[in-house]
Order: sequence, then structure tokens, then C-alpha cells
Amino acid sequence: MRRYRLLVLALGGLVVVLSGFLVFGNLNSNLVYYLTPQEALARKVEFGQERRFQLGGFVVPGSVTRSPGGLRFSVASHSAPGSPSIPVEHRGAPAQLFRAGIGVVLEGSWQGARFASDTMLVKHDENYAPPQDGGERR
Repeated sequence: MRRYRLLVLALGGLVVVLSGFLVFGNLNSNLVYYLTPQEALARKVEFGQERRFQLGGFVVPGSVTRSPGGLRFSVASHSAPGSPSIPVEHRGAPAQLFRAGIGVVLEGSWQGARFASDTMLVKHDENYAPPQDGGERR
């Protein structure tokens, strides 16, 4: 009887350890990290030309221009003037809510002094405002 209890206890402990590993062990690979423009500039040598990473910041007002196949704009850590910014060349269609002053997360790599991106996510606030025309469809 005592051996049976030890066996059940050992198997129960093994199940708990394996469950914990499955739940928490893979958590780190599912988290998405991005660098701010200040961090990306500080670690530019470490990342080089080929290593992909995610860059997050605010689109600098007045910096957005259309280019063949995409957009060019600058991203800064803060929307305040004077914070360091990185010029970005984005290939592909911009996110639907993209505009100057909004937070974005871009995925790409350094190409010289410019960040070349091919994936864009925009950050939006949680405040919902109904359409100004009362929501009537025509």
C-alpha cells in the first residue's frame, strides 16, 4: 500500500512538472518584443543589416510620404518633438488605421541608416466613438 502511494505521488509530481513546463516553458517564445527607436539606435551594430527585429514608436507628424510600393516616414520614441527618430521605408500596403502621430510596430531590418519594414501593426486606443453621421448607411 505504501509503494502504491509513493508511485501515485511520484506520477502526480511528474504530471505537475510537465504541465508547468508546457504552460510556462513555451511562454517566452510566444511573447512579442519590440525595440523603441532609442534602443534600436543603441543596438544598431548588434543587429546589423540582415537581422530582423520589431521596432515600435510613434509616426512623426509631417514625415509621411508615398513611395513606389509603399510609404516613407519616421518613427520616434515619443510624440514630443526633439526625440530621436528613425527613417522607415515600408514596403506593401499600410495598415488601415495608419496615420501620422499613431503608434506603430514594424518588422524588418536595417538597411544603412534606414529601417526597411514589410510588416506593420498599428496601436489604437480602446475608446470607441460612433460615426459622426449617426451611423446611417446610404
